[in-house]
Amino acid sequence: MSFELTILGSNSALPTSNRYPTAQVLEVPGFCFLIDCGEGTQIQLRRNKISFSKIRHIFISHLHGDHYYGLIGLISTMNLMGIKNDLHIYAHSSLKDLIQPQLDFIRGDMTVRPVFHPLNFKKPQLIFESKKVEVLSFPVKHSLPTCGFLFREKQKPANIRKEMIQAYNIPIASIKEIKAGADFTTSTGQVISNTDLTIPAPKPTSYAFCTDTAYFPPIAEIINGVDLLYHEATFLEELRELANKTLHSTTKEAGEMAKLSNAGKLLIGHYSARYKDVSRFVQETREVFPNTEAAQEGNKYLI
Repeated sequence: MSFELTILGSNSALPTSNRYPTAQVLEVPGFCFLIDCGEGTQIQLRRNKISFSKIRHIFISHLHGDHYYGLIGLISTMNLMGIKNDLHIYAHSSLKDLIQPQLDFIRGDMTVRPVFHPLNFKKPQLIFESKKVEVLSFPVKHSLPTCGFLFREKQKPANIRKEMIQAYNIPIASIKEIKAGADFTTSTGQVISNTDLTIPAPKPTSYAFCTDTAYFPPIAEIINGVDLLYHEATFLEELRELANKTLHSTTKEAGEMAKLSNAGKLLIGHYSARYKDVSRFVQETREVFPNTEAAQEGNKYLI
């Protein structure tokens, strides 16, 4: 299964002339997930030709404005377009109280129906599940309650070797159990191990989103082996003291987290507006984790 990630916004709190606050779209078979919704998200959706009607699940990491100020505008536009969907919003429980007064002032009957799902900021939690995909939230370390998100394909069952079915006259009724990990006992009492009977399924596809957060090693166990990790790198290493004070991360700390998590690839972002050129971000991070790229508006990544 393939995931496709589109970067809508890569900057931190202050937007620049060419970088927007945080927002991403992750497309998986059957679903289009919006991750954070900074100001200008709906403009970026238009520019990247992403259909508003496909978005039915929005994940808001925390309640700093640059991660949700675009939400009311997006909902309003979807309503004006006549989109008639439940819109599931996973966020801090206070978000509903913050935007409900604005929702109440939207003219006419609401066609979009926001459904709020409170996040758990103390421990990991399964917050979404379909037949093929699941989403896990987990706490990170920031100046107010913040969650990261892990999007992963469900593990497929092993594939049974066709030649083994014939060799041991395996009945159809036993195949499902074997795919799930069971051994097989022949009519003569011989036990055939599952490892001999099957071919392991491919590793499930996965994507982890970690921002805003200071360097926080407990994350690594949760996202271990992730294919693509997005981790904030708000500051270059020269401003590590400021990063520590504001509970953000530097380039090299992002690289250390990718290495600690055994990530396949690292994508950095959430740049401070003080930096016009992000090439130094990539250079510094690659000193720790070579397979690093810089998130930039409009970039797409196939996972």
